[in-house]
Amino acid sequence: MPSGEYDPDTAEPHWQRRWVDEETYAYPDEPVDPNTAFSIDTPPPTVSGSLHWGHVYGSILQDVVARFHRMYDSEVFYPFGYDDNGIASERLAERELDIRHQDYERREFQKKTREVCQQYEDEFTEKMQGVGLSIDWNNTYRTISPEVQRVSQLSFIDLYEQGREYRQEAPAIWCPECETAISQVETEDDEQDSHFHDIEFAVADIDADAPDAFTISTTRPELLPACVAVFIHPEDDENADLVGERAEVPLFGHEVPIIADDRVDMETGSGIVMCCTFGDQNDIEWYQAHDLDLRVAIDESAHMTAVADEYEGLHSSEAREAIVEDLDDAGALLDRWEISHTVNVHERCGTGVEFLVTEQWYIEVLDKREEYLQAGRDMEWFPDKMFTRYEHWVEGLQWDWLISRQRSSGIPFPVWYCEECDTEVMAEKADLPVDPLSDDPPLDACPECGAESFVPEDDVLDTWATSSLTPLINAGWDWDAEADEFSMDRPEIYPMNVRPQGHDIISFWLFHTVIKCYEHTGEVPFESTMINGMVLDENREKMSKSKGNVVQPDTVLEEYPVDAARYWATGSAIGDDLPYQEKGLRAGEKLIRKLWNASKLVESLAPEPFPDEPEGGLRELDRWLLAELDRELEHTTARLENREFSKAREELRSFFWNTFCDDYLEIAKQRGDDSAAYTLRTAHRRFLKAFAPVLAHVTEELWHDMYADDVGASENAADAPADDAPADDATDSIHLADWPEPFGIDADHDAGTAAMSVVGALRRYKSENQLPLNAELDSVEVYADVRGFEDDITGVMHVAEFRIHPDSDAPIETVVTGIDLDYATVGPKHGNRVGDIEAALASEDYELDDDELHVAGVTLEADEFSLKKARQYAGEGELLDADDVVVIVRNVE
Repeated sequence: MPSGEYDPDTAEPHWQRRWVDEETYAYPDEPVDPNTAFSIDTPPPTVSGSLHWGHVYGSILQDVVARFHRMYDSEVFYPFGYDDNGIASERLAERELDIRHQDYERREFQKKTREVCQQYEDEFTEKMQGVGLSIDWNNTYRTISPEVQRVSQLSFIDLYEQGREYRQEAPAIWCPECETAISQVETEDDEQDSHFHDIEFAVADIDADAPDAFTISTTRPELLPACVAVFIHPEDDENADLVGERAEVPLFGHEVPIIADDRVDMETGSGIVMCCTFGDQNDIEWYQAHDLDLRVAIDESAHMTAVADEYEGLHSSEAREAIVEDLDDAGALLDRWEISHTVNVHERCGTGVEFLVTEQWYIEVLDKREEYLQAGRDMEWFPDKMFTRYEHWVEGLQWDWLISRQRSSGIPFPVWYCEECDTEVMAEKADLPVDPLSDDPPLDACPECGAESFVPEDDVLDTWATSSLTPLINAGWDWDAEADEFSMDRPEIYPMNVRPQGHDIISFWLFHTVIKCYEHTGEVPFESTMINGMVLDENREKMSKSKGNVVQPDTVLEEYPVDAARYWATGSAIGDDLPYQEKGLRAGEKLIRKLWNASKLVESLAPEPFPDEPEGGLRELDRWLLAELDRELEHTTARLENREFSKAREELRSFFWNTFCDDYLEIAKQRGDDSAAYTLRTAHRRFLKAFAPVLAHVTEELWHDMYADDVGASENAADAPADDAPADDATDSIHLADWPEPFGIDADHDAGTAAMSVVGALRRYKSENQLPLNAELDSVEVYADVRGFEDDITGVMHVAEFRIHPDSDAPIETVVTGIDLDYATVGPKHGNRVGDIEAALASEDYELDDDELHVAGVTLEADEFSLKKARQYAGEGELLDADDVVVIVRNVE
């Protein structure tokens, strides 16, 4: 029996250790029926720092899904992974060890990175177990492991053989801080302070009809040495005479053509724009469309090149100020003013990106945008609105997926190049994983030219090129050399049932997973998505270290039980951002205490052994409670299936707290019969199961205290096989028990609801009048149909004379007790008359005429006011507040 107060500080770590030690949530090793397998494509957190509250929030929602389906219908495959092969992990090692990857030989730096990552991963694992996640820790993967490297390199080779990958020297998005190419998805917009500069350009070889100079407005004067053309909109009549002329670039003196192009924004600056190779996407398009020169003024680390003449070697930010000063001295700087504008930055480090011409590997995606959109439509989205984000991203794509990175840590490309003719040589599938820097190519001579020397590829794969394979990694996707085809060790879990993740990585992880898995298997990789929002601070602002508003999980869990945090995490609609508010944690604590105390009371009122259903059947009120619980459990099940966590928990909590605890338990205290004992135990056990996905620890504790050893007990015949050994209790963990199925009990819903309202009203009446619950009431009249529940009401509430009027109108009237104004409407409309209206209402000097209110000489429409009403009873006795039921009590003291 639960004794004393619940101690989460002891119970929660105990169950967390036991779940792991006993492998409670292990996925079976033997083959599983695809119809009973439920798989979760768990997000592998990027190993870039410590666990934060956002990880806790998203992980708890995933775990609620896992725990529900494990009980409801499935063998649940719930793995865990660490994404530790990319820039984020590399930067973590640099930060932790105060080093730069450029200063180390690649293998040495990779070793250091993996050592740092291992420390953080061990901490992550401990923290994740500490929030009670029902993960199968036997199925833990790391994206830098040899097994995953093999899958990633297989993916590369398969796409290459399909003709979906290509290597090209072309403009690419470049991060000068990380010194690597990045993909479009790794950039984000950042509002930054800057300056606009009006710069005068001279016209070379002046035509008689053309002006001798014009103005260009730019935020990036450091790109002047990279200027290769000037563009004017074809409809710009004011500057039309310049088209066809040549301009002289100030300070640097080289001449560039002036060209008409309709991509010029005539509303920005002077309407004349310079094209530099490269400042933005427009520059790239102009460069390609007009076959312009290539002048690279900024190198891979954002320093000026020899093209910049005397500014060579300066960082671009230093060069900007020097060039502006020299323009001013030369009289070419016409104006300069402060602005705030949007800058494209690398999301990893916040550095403004550049566009450099480099040789990179790409996956073709632009040609299949419509197929990838359809793949998104084929998935079920929770919530539906998140598909729009996916759709907008795919429709707005401008680049193929750049997958090569110029970093030290990562998975190598399994490629060598012929030193003579540059032919690409792929590794053999059987040899993977390979590292071209240390492994030999699979050929002795080039198949094209016969040369015997090869150059290894020293770039590494983008981390998203690997983490996008998580469904295939989990399914055990590999190349079967004997069958000459790809196969899976766990085909029953693919496509995976649900992809849970944050909305901030729809374009990163979700879209890239669709691309990879769709191209490899021809199938959409998951049946549904579950997109959670972000954790905000109490002021509904995004948490960030710079703002100092980040909440650390350890701090929270030192003060509150884990189950309280789990309750808080289920407090918003899926997809919506959730503010961190301690009142949500306190509400969770209160529910834990309520569940514990109610459990103690249930066991005292219905001690072991578990009671059988009485031979004569259940009393009507008991049948009603179990039937109502059936309805509630059906709602809870549907809510959880639709990922409506907040509604599921609130509706269940309300029924448990109000109907079961406040009403039924109080009734049961007055009874002590077999029907009540059976109902108490049966309802309680079903409540424990329904709460288990959210309140994982306290329900496990109560289950073991009250039911785990009672394997032979049965909730009822509808719940048990013929031998009375219930299949759902054949385990000592509540989380492996079967989800409660409806009993199918018939009961009069309306009559029972009315009867409970009567009992509640009478109980409150006794409490308010300081009467003991067993005090006799002389007379009670009820105007409602509570037939069949008379004995329950009179027996529990000790009513001497009880009369019901199921079909008669109650002797009461509803009166208006006040009028509330809608000031948002009345104020603007009636202005200085509002005071007069309020005074007239206070003195009850008004007249109601259907939907209109006549007061203080004005007429208010129905949407400008609302009526406050109350029921009045003029007869003998007291009218009680009992929802929609009229209860009149007469009691002679």
